[in-house]
Amino acid sequence: MAVGLAGYATWRLVRAGLGHGSQQQDSKMERVAAAASGLAHAALCVTAVKILVDANSGGGVNSPKKTTGGVLGWMGGTEIVTATGAILIGVALYQGYKGLSKKFLEDSNTARMGAQTQRAFTALGVFGHVARMVVFGLVGYGLINGAVNYDPQKAIGLDGALSALSHYSYGPLLLGVVAAGLIGFALYSIADARYVKI
Repeated sequence: MAVGLAGYATWRLVRAGLGHGSQQQDSKMERVAAAASGLAHAALCVTAVKILVDANSGGGVNSPKKTTGGVLGWMGGTEIVTATGAILIGVALYQGYKGLSKKFLEDSNTARMGAQTQRAFTALGVFGHVARMVVFGLVGYGLINGAVNYDPQKAIGLDGALSALSHYSYGPLLLGVVAAGLIGFALYSIADARYVKI
């Protein structure tokens, strides 16, 4: 996981620095988004390495609640957590838009796909992007809820967001849809590696 995150972070930062490939020119906004994505995945890589180090040393790893609780204690911490949650909800909405509008196809060499391949590729992309919207939205909502109520125990990470769903009567069904969607996005990402414009 750490190696994969490091590789993806490197790719996004290189793309942000170059701003274009041989097949596609990136706008300034796309370069900023690539840089943000690279930094976010680099941070996740650091977290993954920390988990490995702590697991081998017998130390504990801070939970999302403890981490968020510490931030809420800072001067302006509530605003930081709220802003982070709002950004995640914004990302969620963009993922939903990108999926439902099929905007992701603009970055793919669809001309190289057969009709059946393009249908499968499009279906995986739509399903996966919508699933990402649900997950990012849940985490963003959890952070905002924790900040607004000044209660770090209400701030949740991805695991907490998904766990909270299990308490609803429709929770297992929704969790199954989200899991299937994330698997779908993984399959789409593998296919995208084959057909993405560089």
